[in-house]
Amino acid sequence: MTAPTSSLRIDPSDETIRLGPLAVRFLITGERANGSVAVFELSVPSAQRLAAPAHSHDHYEETIYGIEGVLTWTVDGTAFDVGPGQALCIPRGAIHRFDNHGSQDAKVLCAITPAAIGPQYFREVAEVMTASAGGPPDRVKMGEIMRRHGLTPAP
Repeated sequence: MTAPTSSLRIDPSDETIRLGPLAVRFLITGERANGSVAVFELSVPSAQRLAAPAHSHDHYEETIYGIEGVLTWTVDGTAFDVGPGQALCIPRGAIHRFDNHGSQDAKVLCAITPAAIGPQYFREVAEVMTASAGGPPDRVKMGEIMRRHGLTPAP
């Protein structure tokens, strides 16, 4: 059975979640897609590294599509540069992270299938990062948040 078209809408979020210098803006949440997909934009300024630890997720794939700049995604120890018009699917269980090694800001579109995480995960991470006052985030708290939302921090 399909959803009635009267419940459909254009759904970019008005909320931008700041993770230090990074920004996340959900375009589609799992709630709006019957749990099938969550899609968000991720903006990463030049010369920025991911503050959170490398991680994996056992319950969903994450597909990255480059919009602007280049992000280097390290997946199971292999580096992949994802630029505009390029895509990378990170399989379940693969340990991964990203960095912007370039001099240009980067923006990617991330699709989570099925929609196992949403804005609340990033809100909680943002709180821990804000509490760190520019220093490294509390790794224990970050690990707790990650595990609660289905991510496994790398050893």
